[in-house]
Amino acid sequence: MDDFSLSPLSLFLQAGLVGKSVMAVLLVASIWCWLLIVEGLFGVARLARALNHTQAGVASPLLAPIDAAGAQEARIRVTGETVSERRQRVAEKMTRGSLELLMKAEGGLANLAVISSVSPFVGLFGTVWGIMASFVGIAAAKDTSLAVVAPGIAEALAATAYGLAAAIPASIGYNRLGAAFSRIGQRLVNRAADRAADFTRDPAAAAQAEAA
Repeated sequence: MDDFSLSPLSLFLQAGLVGKSVMAVLLVASIWCWLLIVEGLFGVARLARALNHTQAGVASPLLAPIDAAGAQEARIRVTGETVSERRQRVAEKMTRGSLELLMKAEGGLANLAVISSVSPFVGLFGTVWGIMASFVGIAAAKDTSLAVVAPGIAEALAATAYGLAAAIPASIGYNRLGAAFSRIGQRLVNRAADRAADFTRDPAAAAQAEAA
């Protein structure tokens, strides 16, 4: 063990079969975590850009189907329905479409929560297993010197480090992206209400949106 190294690769290569399996799983989880974060950032940017375009009066292909559905709903006449009730019906139709779009954009956000909560426990399992293996090695060697114990303990604790390396960015990404999507969702709901008011007040606007 004279050439023992604390580099992640060396710790992986010097670990046992269970330790290597745990580290490999956590490495995959870490890579997956970053892919989900990038996907979430892309979804937030895409929705924010679409909302900014519509606020500036520029048509957005991403939100056009929602407007078309709202315009179509506004053209439906229900006997005895007041203007306020009609506006609420159109707003609900557009809100449902907006929330469906938001759910698609969120993608694997829920998986980030799973990674952030499960990874530390997977790493802890590898740590406990490695410490148990170290104690077995101590019993077999009948030597409790630090030189005998330290490498095995370091390999065991490396599993916890791998777990934290996956869990920390997943936790930060989940919370930050969740807040960003929440703000985007509120903007989509507000936009649905505004557009519903436009469609019920101006039939020409509804016809134009439905034809777009």
